[in-house]
Amino acid sequence: MRIRKATLQDLTCLLQLYQHAQDFMIAQGNPTQWGKYYPNQEIIEGDIRSESLWICEEDNEVLAAFFFAPGPDACYEKIKGGNWIELEKPYWVIHRVASYGKRKGVATQCLQWCCEQQDNVRIDTHRDNIPMQHLLKKCGFVFCGIIELQNGAERLAFQKCMATNKG
Repeated sequence: MRIRKATLQDLTCLLQLYQHAQDFMIAQGNPTQWGKYYPNQEIIEGDIRSESLWICEEDNEVLAAFFFAPGPDACYEKIKGGNWIELEKPYWVIHRVASYGKRKGVATQCLQWCCEQQDNVRIDTHRDNIPMQHLLKKCGFVFCGIIELQNGAERLAFQKCMATNKG
């Protein structure tokens, strides 16, 4: 398995992958996190142009994708009901993790890869996204509190920081 930056040539495949992820979340009882329209083509193209969208593939088949970029993230400035475990070191953020589910453990490998690249990583997920919450805990992320998106929606915030031996 290899992880590489996405390119505009991957756009059609990425749109299909995110459609699959939307359908999966809806089927799992999480119809509002992404719904049927997030992320849209404009967001995906922006992620590609910013060189922040990554693809996990094997034998030239896309298995998963995720956004991974340096912070700060404006949504992470305020946290309720807890605290970030590391405030001094710069952090990286993971967003928009999507997997086809064709191969067991792919999403785990994507998160582990991110943590191998950077030792202070933050991520958030919807309260109804139980599969992602289990994955984050399995990968050693620690629940830190609640953050608020720009649209006012709340998300569960997690962090993994190896440098301070926390998480």
